[in-house]
Amino acid sequence: MRDTRAIEAQVEDFTEEGFLVLPGFLPGSLVERLVPEVNKWVEAGWRQKSVDACMDAEAGPPRMVELDLEAHGELAVYPPLMDLLSRPELLGESFVFHHLHSDRRTVGGAGKSWHHDYEQQPQRDRHLPMIHALHYLGGLQPGRGGLVVLPGSHLEVAEKNARSHLGTGVLPGEVVIDDMPPGSTVVLHSALFHTRRAASAPQAGGDPRYMIDGSYCRTGALWPPVKPYWRQVLAVARSRGLGVGRPELFAERHFSEYERAERHSG
Repeated sequence: MRDTRAIEAQVEDFTEEGFLVLPGFLPGSLVERLVPEVNKWVEAGWRQKSVDACMDAEAGPPRMVELDLEAHGELAVYPPLMDLLSRPELLGESFVFHHLHSDRRTVGGAGKSWHHDYEQQPQRDRHLPMIHALHYLGGLQPGRGGLVVLPGSHLEVAEKNARSHLGTGVLPGEVVIDDMPPGSTVVLHSALFHTRRAASAPQAGGDPRYMIDGSYCRTGALWPPVKPYWRQVLAVARSRGLGVGRPELFAERHFSEYERAERHSG
């Protein structure tokens, strides 16, 4: 059962802190359906095809996108998440789905340098919020590596890679998140600097690190897409009826045209 009082306390601080930690946010029944979908997404090569389509202009759009997967589509519109994002401290009542990424990383995988994921070209303001919801299907444990966030850094206007020269090094004021049960979620303001820090002592033979990240933006500006086939993604969502009751959630009119650029994953 989710501790609603703990969530409320974090929501009140979100404007200043820029993140929420939600242990056990997803029900076990949904997690059990998501894990085999992630396995298939990776093992069938669909994830690599989606990456190729973003990296190689000649690759063409993939045949399958994440929202074609039954449980992934349900995760994108998970009602408690939609209710949370609708809070005025986060996105408010009108917001649009931006993207969904799904991955499985082996134990002992490399870290990722400090970065943020706020989509704006060039970076110039933080007038409208963008949110990333990072869903850790197997939870997080020290032996799998952790997520580290820098509270308050979303209030800066900085390029995504402004701290990348620091690698995954320790920063003053950072918060390490590496002890959460399966089905846990971390919600970030997308401009919050964060890093994936590799485990100092990986657990040999341990379970993979499953993460699905979904991103959403407050309406009111044209947001840059991160995938050249973004219209395909939104069309799949609409064809599945995922946006019922939220007419703006998968509307194309909230996006500018795609421009190929260096991308950072969450």
